[in-house]
Amino acid sequence: MRYFDAHTHVQFVAFKDDADEVIKRSLNGGVGMNIVGTQYDTSLQAVALSEKYNDVYASIGLHPIHTSKSYHDTKELGEGGKEFTSRGEQFDTAAYEALARSPKVIAIGECGLDYFRLDEDTKEKQKETFIKQILLANRLQKPLMLHIRSASAQTPSRDGNAYADALELLKTHATVKGDVHFFAGNWEEAKQFLDFGFSLSFTGVITFTHDYDEVVKNTPLNMLLTETDAPYITPVPYRGKRNEPVYVVEVINKIAEIKGLPVEEVREQILLNSQRVFNIDK
Repeated sequence: MRYFDAHTHVQFVAFKDDADEVIKRSLNGGVGMNIVGTQYDTSLQAVALSEKYNDVYASIGLHPIHTSKSYHDTKELGEGGKEFTSRGEQFDTAAYEALARSPKVIAIGECGLDYFRLDEDTKEKQKETFIKQILLANRLQKPLMLHIRSASAQTPSRDGNAYADALELLKTHATVKGDVHFFAGNWEEAKQFLDFGFSLSFTGVITFTHDYDEVVKNTPLNMLLTETDAPYITPVPYRGKRNEPVYVVEVINKIAEIKGLPVEEVREQILLNSQRVFNIDK
């Protein structure tokens, strides 16, 4: 393993015909991965896939968007090219704890707060579900895989600041650390998570926008992770294609460019970071 995709969804329906081929292609390219669940079904699938391969791991959790009935997209669970509505899952601590018995489960999540499409009455439900997952991570001594999304990049405080709210809950309840997946906040917000001991991970979005350059440049190299969030956010030069873990190499290359460092130095350190954050044996 030379690279690690810290957050991917190769168990989603977008990969229903070739998930194993995608995983093998990535492993042949030296790319290990963390397959991340978004609700119980996709968490179960993530564990099943992880147990088939070396250098493939799983995270299990309930995405905040799935705590209530909500719009989502066809790449996750949709059928027949139609959009679907999340059924709204109640977090079952015992069921997720049973899944976590697999030695391939390396984190709890993705969990957190998502204010992007938010009905006000769902905010408290998101927070309650997030706390339950923090407490499970504490008990199991596993890191957290965080999903945090504010209302919009332009007006992050319209419905409250998801980063500030999440950090407050973490400081109150968490005894473990983890990673902030697909970090999209500003440097001030980034620094608060870094100071609290959380790493930040970045996707292929950094290959086609400069919005995150300041945060990438200022974040210490030993606190960065790389991810694809496949099947979403395909990096340059593969825009227009379905994303997959092997493309995480492009994220490494871009981080090296932004930070003005040799690619090999960045690759090696980020692999070490992944092993440290997720307690993966070297």
